[in-house]
Amino acid sequence: MTYKISPSSLGILKECPRCFWLHVIKNFRRPENFFSTLPNRIDLMLKKRFDFYREKKELPPELKQYNLDVKLFSDKETLKIWRNNLKGISCIDENSGVLLYGAVDEILQRENKLIVIDFKTRGFDLKEHTANLYKNRINLYNFLLRKNGFETEDYSYLFFYIPEQIKESGEFIFKTNLVKVDISIKDAEDTFQRAVNVLTNNIPKPNPNCRFCYWGKIVSLEV
Repeated sequence: MTYKISPSSLGILKECPRCFWLHVIKNFRRPENFFSTLPNRIDLMLKKRFDFYREKKELPPELKQYNLDVKLFSDKETLKIWRNNLKGISCIDENSGVLLYGAVDEILQRENKLIVIDFKTRGFDLKEHTANLYKNRINLYNFLLRKNGFETEDYSYLFFYIPEQIKESGEFIFKTNLVKVDISIKDAEDTFQRAVNVLTNNIPKPNPNCRFCYWGKIVSLEV
């Protein structure tokens, strides 16, 4: 049987291997918190905005201001697949059948190398270590591109959109912050292999620091 995992589910692995095993093998999900759909909607609008400028063979003004020696990835049909949450970019571990896939926001191109750019929406200015929260995801996107035969730069970009003001005209203004992130393919490979090892073995022991494992233990005692 093929098990599909994504950068999001690998975030669970980092927190708790047992929860990850239950999530993938048994489809037993952690209780979900309420979350806003606004960031997803903004992501969609940003993709449409970048596609508008792709047709014009230009960079969007908010990206152009950083004077990068890049262009937008021109293969629209391939990018459409890579953006699809049900398809994305994928690779499979032949021995275990575990399939890793991820959907990107945007791809830049510098000569023959690709550069992943990930959109992020925040309500407040960045903190010193904000970018580190997304490094694992960025590593995995680059790992997937390279496994599919594409060359990537040794860095990617996080593009933050932060609400700044409303003009007298009613126009809503975002300020942007482009953060360059060095990538590690080795870290991505190690993460993927760790996931394969967890999924091809018996369920891990509860993590004493995992509040979900603790919650499950309490519930089982109550029942």
